[in-house]
Amino acid sequence: MAATAVRYLRSVGAATTAEQPPAPLEALPRPDLRAVRDGERLPVDPAEFRRVLGNFASGVTVVTARDADGPTGFACQSFASLSLDPPLVAFMVARTSTTWPRIARAGSFCVNILGARQGALCRGFAVSGADKFAGVAYEDAPATGSPLLDSVPAWVDCRVHAVHTGGDHLIVVGRVEALGAVEGAAEDEPLLFHRGVFGRFSR
Repeated sequence: MAATAVRYLRSVGAATTAEQPPAPLEALPRPDLRAVRDGERLPVDPAEFRRVLGNFASGVTVVTARDADGPTGFACQSFASLSLDPPLVAFMVARTSTTWPRIARAGSFCVNILGARQGALCRGFAVSGADKFAGVAYEDAPATGSPLLDSVPAWVDCRVHAVHTGGDHLIVVGRVEALGAVEGAAEDEPLLFHRGVFGRFSR
């Protein structure tokens, strides 16, 4: 699996470690993602899987990066801290994502943790094919130069540390280079996602 992750990173031109420069190689062909044979029934109905897992409330982030074509990013619920020593975080992204190859080429990213009033910002980054940065203010994150969005309560600036396969998704591990939280940003309350709708934390 580690070898697969390294080959994937190399295929999209991303560094396999923080020290290695990008290698411009051809992308690997998309692997067969089927977990069952033709004629077999899936062990869990996809709609039921979504319905049940929708009961787990999550925070919401926007993962951003900058490659040769400019800034890019996507809305991401599947983000978590992973390790204190070394400092690692992780997010999951669909293999079909058109944004992920650009993040992989950049070799770095910034996780922008959204506040309770930033649902519209999240929806803007959830749309495929649009100019997601139109009208969005940001500055360069201090370590990687990835877009750090204005008024987010917290942010985590990372370099791609490893990529693992996870069915129809990839598990991206980032090594934290810098991070911060802003007092008073977006009222300091998190933006939550639960059963398909945005919500907020009530104390």
